[in-house]
Amino acid sequence: MTHPTTKALRFIRPDVQAMHAYAVQHSVGMVKLDAMENPFTLSPELQAQLGARLGAVAVNRYPGARIDDLKHALAKYVDLPAGLGLMLGNGSDELISLLSQACAVPGSQERAKVVAPEPGFVMYGMSAQLQGLQYIPVPLQADFELDEAAMSAAIAQHEPAIVYIAYPNNPTANLWDVDTIRRLITQVSAYGGWVVMDEAYQPFSSKSWLDEIRQHPAANAHVLLMRTLSKFGLAGIRLGYMIAPTALINEIDKLRPPYNVSVLNAECALFALEHAEVFAQQAAVIRTEREALFKALQHMAGVTPYASEANMMVLRFHGNTDTDSEAANRAFEVLKAHKVLVKNVSKIHPLLANCLRLTIGTPEENTLLLAALQAALSSSKA
Repeated sequence: MTHPTTKALRFIRPDVQAMHAYAVQHSVGMVKLDAMENPFTLSPELQAQLGARLGAVAVNRYPGARIDDLKHALAKYVDLPAGLGLMLGNGSDELISLLSQACAVPGSQERAKVVAPEPGFVMYGMSAQLQGLQYIPVPLQADFELDEAAMSAAIAQHEPAIVYIAYPNNPTANLWDVDTIRRLITQVSAYGGWVVMDEAYQPFSSKSWLDEIRQHPAANAHVLLMRTLSKFGLAGIRLGYMIAPTALINEIDKLRPPYNVSVLNAECALFALEHAEVFAQQAAVIRTEREALFKALQHMAGVTPYASEANMMVLRFHGNTDTDSEAANRAFEVLKAHKVLVKNVSKIHPLLANCLRLTIGTPEENTLLLAALQAALSSSKA
């Protein structure tokens, strides 16, 4: 006899049923260094001020003019160049989904295509799949640099509607060569495609593609730039924004669900932008801690850290033998036993074999991380 629940799944797409839901690790009581969050909280004084602001919000009304206030505040914050527009998303994830929707033509015999380097942000491929687009991943080189020849060949063969370039990349945390990106943008622009520069980790990076857009607007007329307030220090409010030529933004904005940003989220973001210097100081501490952590890891036998331009770092573990594929898994479990939670990325992509991804924490958290790593490395020699 067919179970009633099984029958109820009849109309759910087979590819959706085959997927795994996004998993969030349990972190209560742990040093949480697994999700690239800003580890700092607001001071008690700012918490009180924010609480008063949020308490006065008219939550009985749909979002209205305050959303426009936030867009204007963000435009001022980034010094939005002339001719560009800005739209808001419920995190960058929603913006990625809207881009896929914009290119998914119902009933078309030829699916629009998306190209992105891998390992990279999982939502590029997932969003393409869910909207019926064809996703073409292009492996990075062994040192996590862009494979320009492979990227260019994929673009020439498939003429993708969208090419994603994370700047810096997740999870490898590196910036790619400017001249390489320029050439890829020129190639994509020639047939009318889009290049999406994803700057989720911009507060911790030494470069921004927005400066390139300012200096060479014509060459970047097919570029869309995404950012998020998650890494700014507001991961909990889920707010992303996208910058692109106004005509393009106007078209994509038609797909945005009404009231996709809540009044509470908007008010919280406005409050944060009014105190941008506080978050800038936090980012500066994280950058300083990142360099100190990198140097400390360079002196640890048994691991190789990769230089980072983000608030995270990839660390590769060297096993007891050349064929040891479980070194990162063992280290992950030892860290967890020491109440330090990181991200095990060793199974995500072959290029990340035996790698863990570490979020840069507070000075105290990073001290605990280093001690736990040392214990993990010592146990592997036992």
